[in-house]
This record gives sequence, structure tokens and C-alpha cells, in this order.
Amino acid sequence: MTPTVSFEFFPPKTDAMAETLWASIERLAPLRPAFVSVTYGAGGSTRERTHATVKRILDETALHPAAHLTCVSATRAEVDEVIRSYWQAGVRHIVALRGDPPEGIGSAYQPTPGGYANAAELARGIRAVGDFEISVGCYTEKHPESASIEADLDLLKAKIDAGATRAISQFFFEPAAFLRFRDRARAAGIGVPIVPGIMPIANFKGLSRMAAGCGASIPAWLAERFAPLDDKPEIRSLVAAVAAAELCEKLVAEGVPHLHFYTLNRAELAYAVCHMLGLREAVPARSVQ
Repeated sequence: MTPTVSFEFFPPKTDAMAETLWASIERLAPLRPAFVSVTYGAGGSTRERTHATVKRILDETALHPAAHLTCVSATRAEVDEVIRSYWQAGVRHIVALRGDPPEGIGSAYQPTPGGYANAAELARGIRAVGDFEISVGCYTEKHPESASIEADLDLLKAKIDAGATRAISQFFFEPAAFLRFRDRARAAGIGVPIVPGIMPIANFKGLSRMAAGCGASIPAWLAERFAPLDDKPEIRSLVAAVAAAELCEKLVAEGVPHLHFYTLNRAELAYAVCHMLGLREAVPARSVQ
């Protein structure tokens, strides 16, 4: 079975970053992803850039963009206005997230006064505005702030009950972690698609910092693969592609039909992994510049 895929990007801060982003979109678009998502910065810091990026994808490509949206640093009225603006622009898919505290990961989260308290409330608010496809997040290895996996599953079920239609997982590196979570979710009565989030390892040190903040464990065997490659970027990329492809192949063999790639706005690793999984370009790359 060849899986379907989707890709996540983040809005660029500079002209040079915008050039990299659009080159990556152009490279990955011929793989016909089911959708592409655009992230939303902490505290809503990229609100306008997220909207502009999503709008450009919608206007200049044949891709189906999904806009990330969080509850942080905005009232319900402000968030509802953003939701309505997406609907009016023709966007029909939103990734609804609570968001990280404005003070940074590790700080205590406090709902914004007059705002949506959590992703379940946000999903309900999105559903009230329009018939959106709504994706939400989930953690295969427990959210750092959660008391238990059971508590995480209760929160995920609340998001589904509020109108979410898909869950996308935080990245992980052992297939068993995702498969255990998927099975527990099904046993808890959660029937929507649960999509594994795949993070090819472009920079192992940077990824280690990200993993520590979101509760994703890095197995010793994986750390050992990358340990001697700090000064060998070309070899590191080859190892990263093989490691990600191995993970994806094991997931697909267990019946996982869809994979979501965190691209960090770089196409090479995601494209290489998709190629190894059997995805091929359907048509020549269409310019989006």
C-alpha cells in the first residue's frame, strides 16, 4: 500500500525564507498531498503571515491549504473574525490547537481572558462558523502537562465531540509508540483518522531540544546513528532519510494509510522519504512563483 501524505510549513519571516518556502512547495506539490498546513506562531505572532501564506497557496496552486489557529492571546471575537476571514477566502480546513504559553514552552498555561480556553472550545467555535474540516493535535507519548495518557485521550475525545474530524500526532521515532496510542484511542471510542506526524531529522541537536520540550523520546539507537555526523551534513541527510523511511514503512505495514510530514520548509528529506515509499510525481512541477 502506498500511503497518502500531507506536509506542514511555517510562514516565512524574510524574503529569503519566502523563496525557500515556495521552492519547497513547488517541489512537493507534484506528489499530490491531501493537504498542506501552515503553522501559527506562539501568541498569534504570525497571524497575518499565516493568513497571507495560506491565501497565496489557495490562489496560486492547486493544493488544499489548512490554516493553523490557536487560542493564545486573542479573545473569542478576535478568533472568530479570523475563522470567518478564512471561510470568506475559501479555506475549508483549520488545524485547531490550544497553543503554547506566550512565555514559552514550560511556562504555566493560562487561558486568555475572554478567549477560548482550549482546543475543544476552539473546535466548537470553528464548527459554529462554518462546515470546516477540523484537525487537532494529539501526543502519542503524553502531553508534557498531562497527568496520564488516559487524560490525554479524554481531552482528544472532547475535541472530537466538539467537531474535530482528524487528529495529527506530535512527532515520534518508535512506531510502537504511535500504534499503542492508536489502539488505545480506538478502544476509547475515538473513531476519526489518527495521523502520525513524521519529523525527518535534518539537525539532530535542534531536534533533541524540540523533543525535550514536547515530550517526544529519542531512542538510544537513533542517537547513536547521528552521534558521529555533526560535521558531515551530506551523510547526515542520507541517514535521516533512511531513518524516516524505515519508520514510515513500519507504520504503513501496520495499516496506517496517511502520513503528515513536518518539513521545516525544506523539501529534500520529505521528498526522498515519499519517493522511497512509492510516491511519484503525477505531473511536472507547476510554478507557484
